Amino acid sequence: MIPFVKAHACGNDFLVIEEPLAQRRHAELARKLCARNTSVGADGIEFLERRANGDLFLRLFNADGSEAELSGNGTRCVATWLARSEGRMDVVFGTDGGLRTCRVVEAADPLYLIESEMGIPRVMPRTIELPGVGNVAGAMVNVGNPHFVVFVETEDFSAHGHGWQELGAKISASPLFPHGTNVEFVRVLSPSKIAFRIFERGCGPTRSSGTGTCASSAAAMALRGVDRELTAVAEGGAQRTLWPSSDGVMRLTGPAEIICVGEVSAL
Repeated sequence: MIPFVKAHACGNDFLVIEEPLAQRRHAELARKLCARNTSVGADGIEFLERRANGDLFLRLFNADGSEAELSGNGTRCVATWLARSEGRMDVVFGTDGGLRTCRVVEAADPLYLIESEMGIPRVMPRTIELPGVGNVAGAMVNVGNPHFVVFVETEDFSAHGHGWQELGAKISASPLFPHGTNVEFVRVLSPSKIAFRIFERGCGPTRSSGTGTCASSAAAMALRGVDRELTAVAEGGAQRTLWPSSDGVMRLTGPAEIICVGEVSAL
């Protein structure tokens, strides 16, 4: 049996499992345990490694078994669990996308509001060509993992005659992105507010994404002239971003909640 914690951040749900329990079966466990109808169900698993020097390191595996650099929401879920179980109000995680610092702003167990330092976003305007679609203008954004942001005007977030889910799948799997990419469709609602939808690499459509929130906000700030502090609304709820300058660290503030703690068979 494998002990686990399940948590979500704005509907983006993760399992948290201690690294030694993985026994080098990370991808297999992710595919098995994240299955919605036959197991616990989640968008991914955060494997928490506690190193001998006291450092913490996270490895993220998506529901399809692929490994990703990091997840903003997943990192926040782990921080929430450590705050609840160990009283750690400030924590630094190593990830394959760089160091991420999380600080508890409010605690009302099982719900926690956490501010995360998300690194310095890099935004590059880019037009890509997709078979059967044509040219799609957007921006490549790196926030420790890759994103492609498309600005839309439609209320249903459709673009180029395609629903956002269909177009997101095409962009994410394009040969232009050999390792895949996350895709966001962004509507600017006002100078201080955006709405967006997410097609997540390795998961498909998701209700929220921490790095997706940052990528969408960074693209809107850099290319649409919106405020440097934004409310970003996804299907799962709103998060706040603050990016004082293009060479500064972006901060992300949002909730995370513990759903349950349990054990599951790994057979």
